[in-house]
Amino acid sequence: MSPSKTTKSSSQSKISLTNPSIPLNSLILVTGCNGLLASHVADQLLAAGYRVRGTVRNPDKCSYLTSLYSHRHGGPGKFELVEISDVTAPNAWDDAVKGVAGIVHCVGATDLTIQESDSAAQEELEWQVGLLEAARRAGTVKSFVFTSSAWALWMPDASKKVTLTEQSWNEDAVALARDKNVDPKTKGMAGFMALKTLVEQGIWEWVKREKPGFAFNTVLLDTVLGECLDPKNQGIPSTLGMVHWIWENKHMAIIDLMEPQWFVDCVDMAKVYVAALASSPKVDRERLFVFGERYSFGEVARLLGEMFPERTEKFGKPKKEGWDQTEVPNQRAEELLKRVGQKKGWTGLKESVRANAESILRLEREGGTGAPQSTYAR
Repeated sequence: MSPSKTTKSSSQSKISLTNPSIPLNSLILVTGCNGLLASHVADQLLAAGYRVRGTVRNPDKCSYLTSLYSHRHGGPGKFELVEISDVTAPNAWDDAVKGVAGIVHCVGATDLTIQESDSAAQEELEWQVGLLEAARRAGTVKSFVFTSSAWALWMPDASKKVTLTEQSWNEDAVALARDKNVDPKTKGMAGFMALKTLVEQGIWEWVKREKPGFAFNTVLLDTVLGECLDPKNQGIPSTLGMVHWIWENKHMAIIDLMEPQWFVDCVDMAKVYVAALASSPKVDRERLFVFGERYSFGEVARLLGEMFPERTEKFGKPKKEGWDQTEVPNQRAEELLKRVGQKKGWTGLKESVRANAESILRLEREGGTGAPQSTYAR
């Protein structure tokens, strides 16, 4: 069965760019293109009028992306796959960056069990900086958007009132990860949060020191919910998969570890990437809080029960209660979302949960394992 176009939610509109800082039909590099984030970014770049070169570890296993985008965007020729089997190899990125006008970088570590965050960050920074240096050598890159994490900002805790700013860093996680007097078993995901913090800090240090000629911004993402573009081939990946867990009443112990925090819809997220990369006036040297609304997995389960009452008894019942009290400066990212045509701003939780559920139903209809494909992250 060929991929089907998904109807946009009531709050979402087609992406459009006015006087873009990168001319339409330019070639944009998107790394890790088979992943949840990157697949949506590529989709919105193509919708906006760009050509896309997507990097993957194994093009043969990801060939479905070519037919997916051809179907969604009126035929072949606008999207190409390139292989980078080892991002840590010397000059791994050089061929991929040739002739590109912009880069959206979505590849990063996803191992939540990391304990030695300092050594892991040093290792990751070598190949992350390798892409920045390759972009500078290419001489054609006008804009670069780097994917970071909300966990580089703070450790979510629904019991605390916190105000985050562009100068916020998760130093609490770094200190806890480094504390040899604390049992590693009690540190939770502090090591992973520390890794995200240290990597983004290291990237900004490089940018401030080297002063590359291209625009540079980081996107800070919390939980991403919504539509999967191709469930049969992608599964229900990343945090979309947590909604799938509730749907199937699996891995609820992990769900119960997740604090209420913020989420963003997949399509909204991708549009902000495009706006940061190429909208006019140019966006440069900013940390963008791509946070749509507060959520909890308890509320997600409640909404699923409201939408599918016949399935309610089968859904998992998250135990975590409360509501996030964190204040975040997400107005700038919402401004960029509106700049590319989405005048109503962020998509609401109910719409995103419905899109997430429709992807699960599509997976059930079309088959597939439901297990997400791996990207480069280790």
